[in-house]
Amino acid sequence: MNELTDFSGDMIEYLAEQEKKSLLRFLTCGSVDDGKSTLIGRLLYDTKLIFEDQLASLESDSAKHGTTGTDIDFALLVDGLESEREQGITIDVAYRFFATAKRKFIVADTPGHEEYTRNMATGASTADLAVVLVDSRQGILRQTRRHSYIASLLGIRHIVVAINKIDLMDYSQEVYDKIVADYLDFAKDLGFETIVPIPMSARYGDNVTMPSENMPWYTGPVLLDHLETVPVESDLIEKPFRMPVQLVTRPNLNFRGFSGELASGKVAVGDTVTVAKSGQSSKIKQISTMDGDLESAEAGQAVTLALEDEIEVSRGNILVAPEARPNVADQFQAKIIWFDADAMIPGRSYILRTEADSTPATVTALKYHVNVNTFAHEAAKALNMNEVGVCNISTQAPIVFDAYKDNRTTGNFVIIDRLSNKTVGAGMIDFPLRRSQNVHWQAVEVNKQAHSDLKAQKPAVLWFTGLSGSGKSTVANALEKILHAKGKHTYMLDGDNIRHGLNRDLGFTAEDRVENIRRVAEVARLMADAGLIVLVSFISPFRSERRLAREMMDDGEFVEIFVDTPLEVCAERDPKGLYKKAQAGEIDNFTGISSPYETPENPEVHLHTVGHDPFELAGRIEEYLSKLEQKD
Repeated sequence: MNELTDFSGDMIEYLAEQEKKSLLRFLTCGSVDDGKSTLIGRLLYDTKLIFEDQLASLESDSAKHGTTGTDIDFALLVDGLESEREQGITIDVAYRFFATAKRKFIVADTPGHEEYTRNMATGASTADLAVVLVDSRQGILRQTRRHSYIASLLGIRHIVVAINKIDLMDYSQEVYDKIVADYLDFAKDLGFETIVPIPMSARYGDNVTMPSENMPWYTGPVLLDHLETVPVESDLIEKPFRMPVQLVTRPNLNFRGFSGELASGKVAVGDTVTVAKSGQSSKIKQISTMDGDLESAEAGQAVTLALEDEIEVSRGNILVAPEARPNVADQFQAKIIWFDADAMIPGRSYILRTEADSTPATVTALKYHVNVNTFAHEAAKALNMNEVGVCNISTQAPIVFDAYKDNRTTGNFVIIDRLSNKTVGAGMIDFPLRRSQNVHWQAVEVNKQAHSDLKAQKPAVLWFTGLSGSGKSTVANALEKILHAKGKHTYMLDGDNIRHGLNRDLGFTAEDRVENIRRVAEVARLMADAGLIVLVSFISPFRSERRLAREMMDDGEFVEIFVDTPLEVCAERDPKGLYKKAQAGEIDNFTGISSPYETPENPEVHLHTVGHDPFELAGRIEEYLSKLEQKD
């Protein structure tokens, strides 16, 4: 046997040994400059997992960017971004893989700054254990509480409280005991299975991989020993079968398969599976992988399933165990972590994306937000950046889900802003709302088409938007006169008039403005269903709410009319004396002065009012409507 053969055999044997080792996913979190990156760097260094060229580069970088004088700055092993090295902070989530003789590890180093809470939540979403670092000099901070609470929300059940920089406090047991007591007091109701406090100095290696001679009073485990032995066996295989369909595969006419990764449970050839949304069932005919066919598969494996019957299964659906189906509903309660600087406002429309599906969604109620210092449930009208709240959510179409506590994969979602496409929040589903199962659409025989035919007109929602004093109501009144004279059936909804009745309980905060438009849009939709041409004259300053109104209507039914009048002209007109009061500070949240107006990007009709008669402008709208009718 030659040396190459010996080497290949050794490599195969080595890989086989690595495959047998269990895997622990953990993250480091805590406040800024608590030593998270330094701790990971020290772990990699002490476990001999740094190559010589990496060590040489680290020594060079430590001299250039380091914060530890002539010593090696281990944080630089993880702070890979140049901007992070220059600022001395961690911005992104840095993942590192390492292994010891007992276990494999994937560690996520997450940033400590409040504005990067989203990155911490990302790292925690797949972790089994969290190492919460606490600076011995500062004790428990707000960010310590926030990260611990988020870890509990995201299903992490094992916590290591790494009381770091104990060397700067003369290795004091009194300091350690005080911090441990404080942490255990606030975390007692967070549901962690284990909380293991360890005093350490990541810089000098005390209690990281070897017991410290400086703390003879500490008799607990060092960090590495605990990471190697903490029990984190997954129970996903014992849970009901779930496989989100990521791809429908048709390589030829004789094969149609459904590809995805098993989120939980196991499945074998011959087993019956059910399509979650439709309830149709079939048996597994074949389980295929890149390495060949299998007789069975379990949680964590990526496979392609072929069924015996030609049933409808599309991407976005989930194949499930027929005897233990998930929820299928369009209303549910969930906990939300909000990431964005712009607050989450009930009534505003977002995109909700699960492991398998994507649909427009609205937060119908913010029940409360959680005070991260006391964990008290407090009333709130909006959810601000880094806050956690419990909400009721309504989706435009039913989605498939389990409770997050039962299945982290099928119970989570992210929230995406419809205009910027940014991920602005993450959520964990608690349970479906009963009303989503008890309230159904009632079939009616006299439908919109029948109403329209009787009135001999095409229903429409003419949405006039613009600043206060721009002339919206004046032009809308002129248009209604023209349409009425032509025998059209119309109705006008004016912002001021509606606030005397339907919306009299609403103020002018951003939250109330959103609810104001949501209610009016619902009324306009019902009127359009009755076959009417509805003229809606509202400032409606936010694009997201105008888009929500548009999506409530049928295709081609919503006509956005931008009544474009310069702010200074509106202020000169000031028909109600509102601008004068707003400029004097007597009116809060006044659009154009102390509250923004987001101009329409692509309105169907754009009216510049200066120098034009209202009936002339109304005639342009009527001409546009006539062209629409001719197309139909």
